[in-house]
Amino acid sequence: MNHLLDTLSPYPFERLRGLLKGITPDPAYSPISMSIGEPKHPAPAIARQAMVDALDGLSNYPPTLGGEPIRRAMAQWLQRRYQLPSIDPARQIIPVNGSKEALYAIAQLVVDVQPGQPRPIVLIPNPCYQVYEGAALLAGAEPVYVNQTAENGFAPDWDSISESEWARVQLVYICSPGNPSGTVLDRSQWARLFERSARHGFVIASDECYSEIYPDEAHPPEGALQAAHALGLTDFDRLIVFSSLSKRSSLPGLRSGFAAGDARLIERFLLLRTYNGGAMSQTVQAASVAAWRDEAHVTENRALYRAKFDAVVPLLAPVLKVEPPQGGFFLWAGVPDGDDTTFARDLYAQYNVLLLPGSFLARSIHGVNPGAGMLRIALVDSLDACLEAARRIRLFAAARTPGTPA
Repeated sequence: MNHLLDTLSPYPFERLRGLLKGITPDPAYSPISMSIGEPKHPAPAIARQAMVDALDGLSNYPPTLGGEPIRRAMAQWLQRRYQLPSIDPARQIIPVNGSKEALYAIAQLVVDVQPGQPRPIVLIPNPCYQVYEGAALLAGAEPVYVNQTAENGFAPDWDSISESEWARVQLVYICSPGNPSGTVLDRSQWARLFERSARHGFVIASDECYSEIYPDEAHPPEGALQAAHALGLTDFDRLIVFSSLSKRSSLPGLRSGFAAGDARLIERFLLLRTYNGGAMSQTVQAASVAAWRDEAHVTENRALYRAKFDAVVPLLAPVLKVEPPQGGFFLWAGVPDGDDTTFARDLYAQYNVLLLPGSFLARSIHGVNPGAGMLRIALVDSLDACLEAARRIRLFAAARTPGTPA
């Protein structure tokens, strides 16, 4: 048995189950879950029909690299979305079965543990998507956490990493818009990270699965490839980005995404995936092509999220420290008394609303758990369900804080 499995921490939702063990919520309230980032908007009809029309594809083994139509559709989407002059469908992109498995696999590709040498470092934003941590540990690397706190706008505090640590870094995970905060990296932050990569030779893995959920249609978040190209890094050296249809198109069950960027990395990634990655079914490829080529359903999807933020934030603002995110569908809300676990547990018991304590998404580094006192609230359900949950949260929070309007 791989002894490195013993280094893995319990997943946040396992910890949540432990927190709520033995609690029976008040049956007067119907359950509303806002703990998991699982989109619940209807899947777009255009993708559903394309999948039905391509059911014959289930009779064939698909190539690991994917078919030319899906790679071309993905490359063309990247060019349109990020104003890139070209993405080579043959060399700079590869389909993956959802971004999660690819984000895990990139660490197995990049991390190179050498006997007698210092243990490689993988930098991980803190709080984070826990797959980054597990991927680093199982690759044999040392995960080093970069705190993201309100004081620095929930952006990574790169100054907390020493020069000796930077010299050992082989991989940096970054998520923009961030999970859970929704923070979007600006051009200067990308430039700083690219400069460090050039100096020390590490790979940047940019998780951009929330890139298509944002508040202002006229100002979509800048992506890593877009920033790199604008800064003159036109070959995307040591940069690979990950995206998927799960959030963009409300297709989490399709398990369809891509990795794109540095052609050398994609070539080696293809070699790795030939052995350990499942090739994407031709039926799923057909549905994916339809989704990547259509923007109308994505615009409608954003409007649904925008309506929920517009309705929910004013309800919660009097009782929680909360602002609309720059991207994504989470509210990263502060609890007035700082006790996120007790808040989540008692809210569930009294009002049958499930939230994720922020401390479960982070690690205590330099004496600070940057998720402590925070709640991740996923606005993935219907507008009516989100409004009902917000009303219950407001009643519960007001009762905990005397003088707060309910």
